[in-house]
Amino acid sequence: MENILFEVRNEIAYVTINRPDKLNALNFETLIEIKEVFLKIYESKEIRGVILTGSGEKAFVAGADITQFLTITPEKGKSFSEQGQMVFQLIEDCPKPVIAAINGYALGGGCELALACHMRVLSENAQLGQPEVNLGIVPGYGGTQRLTHLVGRGKALEWMITADMISSKEALNWGLANHVVSQAELIPTCEAILKKVKSKSPVAVTEAINATNGYFLSHKHGYALEAEAFSRCINTKDFREGVTAFLEKRKPNFTGE
Repeated sequence: MENILFEVRNEIAYVTINRPDKLNALNFETLIEIKEVFLKIYESKEIRGVILTGSGEKAFVAGADITQFLTITPEKGKSFSEQGQMVFQLIEDCPKPVIAAINGYALGGGCELALACHMRVLSENAQLGQPEVNLGIVPGYGGTQRLTHLVGRGKALEWMITADMISSKEALNWGLANHVVSQAELIPTCEAILKKVKSKSPVAVTEAINATNGYFLSHKHGYALEAEAFSRCINTKDFREGVTAFLEKRKPNFTGE
């Protein structure tokens, strides 16, 4: 794998998004590699828990790779959204607990990746956000659904339509973070949680995950609505302006078209 580091130690799988020169931004290839890694985790009898993080101290995952949006069509946009949703659902449904160790920025697709994990441990410098409206699109990997489930409709909408970033302290206050720790304690804190989990019944742990995820089953149609909304946004002038402005490092001039 070119974009993922993967190793297993003491029954814990360490999955690291490794594109530090791109602030670990997600591209199509990285999504495929994440899928491959989690299929291995599903099959492994050795692995009892997962720590998912990003390489370096600046970013967990700073978002999707915007350069891949330059030639995207509405049809490809819907497929892009559905593919990401499928991969992130694989993480959410993982029979072993998955902890996101969030070091620095977790924005856009990176925030959605963190939301798909069962728990989130943040470093003190971490910042979360769904700034997709700055590009003229909406979250496409499940963010509209999972963020709403976690913090409620009002706050989720505020963050999504203002594109405000959330500090680690605010994330903790709103229940997005399980713990906020120093950078040095980030991985050890995740390991300490999984050490406790490893002493419990693997069957009971899996059933607890399945039962908790079952709470959201009645809302799954929302993911289809999100993919369709993402596709419609791709077909707008605002989307093309948002992506171009981002790459040109200027403020976008949206016209509502």
